[in-house]
Amino acid sequence: MEENGRLLIGEVARAARVNIQTLRYYERRRLLQAPPRTASNYRIYPADAVLRVQFIKRAQELGFSLREIEELLSLRAAPRARCADVRRRAELKLKDIDERVRTLRAMGGALSGLIAECAGKKPVSECPILESFDSTR
Repeated sequence: MEENGRLLIGEVARAARVNIQTLRYYERRRLLQAPPRTASNYRIYPADAVLRVQFIKRAQELGFSLREIEELLSLRAAPRARCADVRRRAELKLKDIDERVRTLRAMGGALSGLIAECAGKKPVSECPILESFDSTR
């Protein structure tokens, strides 16, 4: 670790459990501020960069896109933002997740029906699963 709690890119990546390319990508997306560089051109991150990357990764795990995470980070930095602003975004994300779950369940039901129609004994040219993909039911 550099003096004054400043970290090299590899140290941030290890501490946040991401790879270096992820950090560079977050910089390009402006989710992570581009750090100053040393005379030898090494990136030197502030210690709180690890916490910011962990925040981003946790929000991604909960289904937030990088665009949505950028909005959350902007809210966090906005003096007039309220918790209700964050809550609204979380409610919208939950609604989106619920819709995706409904869609996946419908897909699973349709696929289960196709599997039930296929005994697996015919030649592939007569496979009811493949035939269903060709039909316009």
